Amino acid sequence: MVAAGRATSPTLGVVTAPSVSAQVFGTNDSQPTRAALRFFKERRVAVHFVDLRRKPIAAGELRRFVERLGAMAVADIEGRVWRNAGHAYLRMDEAELVERLLADQRLLRLPLVRVGNGVAAGRDEAAWKRLLGGPA
Repeated sequence: MVAAGRATSPTLGVVTAPSVSAQVFGTNDSQPTRAALRFFKERRVAVHFVDLRRKPIAAGELRRFVERLGAMAVADIEGRVWRNAGHAYLRMDEAELVERLLADQRLLRLPLVRVGNGVAAGRDEAAWKRLLGGPA
């Protein structure tokens, strides 16, 4: 049975909240990624962790983050890898930046978090709360 977009138990008629799950893209050695995993686990949200060292992010998935946040918000422009690669001195449009992010995923601001259609980049607990539908 479905009542107002929520599932009900056919025998008890109890309304249960739809299950929420988060997809977290990052690496095990990234402290912000570990913070995101801990944040969602503490709130009993099912988490699907994608380790970018083992499985690179798909181009379509990265484009989803870029479309909603912008390429500069997804890039770790303050990170050591960004500076060492000399990107701070380059002028790039969004398409060029996305190509560089796909080529070297160490340039991504981690973690990348997706809950439903909502996305967030970097360590941003206020954004994670908004993704879960709570006040920031």
